[in-house]
Parts: sequence; structure tokens; C-alpha cells
Amino acid sequence: MPYVTKQYQAVLQCVQSRGADAFTAAELTEDLRHTGHPVGLATVYRQLEKLAAAGMVHKVPTEEGALYQCCPHPQPDHGCILLRCEACGRITHLECIQMEALCRHLETAHHVCMDPRRTILTGRCQHCAQEDAYGTP
Repeated sequence: MPYVTKQYQAVLQCVQSRGADAFTAAELTEDLRHTGHPVGLATVYRQLEKLAAAGMVHKVPTEEGALYQCCPHPQPDHGCILLRCEACGRITHLECIQMEALCRHLETAHHVCMDPRRTILTGRCQHCAQEDAYGTP
């Protein structure tokens, strides 16, 4: 079992406490400071990279930098993807059992290998889609 530091544990707990909310490393650093765990930004980035590599956090590249989001199902074979809402910018974690079949199809028919855990779809989140359906801006 790999060595787990106090910083790693603090970052993991803080990530999990954010639930489905996406956040930046700077925001997480500030949260840690407020909870009595002053950890440097570079350390937070390192720990987030470890968590992303372990599948416990989704890393979402944006034009402004990376956003991170806790993955509620870190098992590598779990079919999850992310949706970035083109209306509000919200990032929604989606679970879809069809992802494995889609990945197999893409590999077999199109000769591409896709990592669903790093795949980000663009569309409308449930909230914005409902507003669109009811004509609310």
C-alpha cells in the first residue's frame, strides 16, 4: 500500500466534501486553509494529480486552467463521463452503462481508443434543458 501523507488525506477529504461541485486547485487550497489545513498550492496540484491518476478525481481542462471534480465511482471499469453545459458552464458527472459498448465500437469500427473517464461532452445540463423547454431564459 502506498504511503499516505496528511496532506493527501486532507486534500481527499476536502475534495469529497465538495461533492459534485467542480473547483480549481486555488479554491481547494483556500478551503483547506479555512478548515485548518494550510497546504501550499503546489502540494494541492500534486495531490490532485495523484487523485486524478487513481480515478478518484476528474480533471477538466478549460481555457482558464483545470477544473477538478470528485468522481463518486473511482473504479476504472465504471462507465462515467462528464457533461459541460454550454449555457451555464456547470460540469455534471454522468453514469452511463452504454459507455463501455461505445468505447468498444469506436475501437473496433474506427480504430480509436477512447478513455471515457477523460471524455467531456458538451450540451445542456438538466437545469438549463428544463429552462429551454419552458421558454425561461
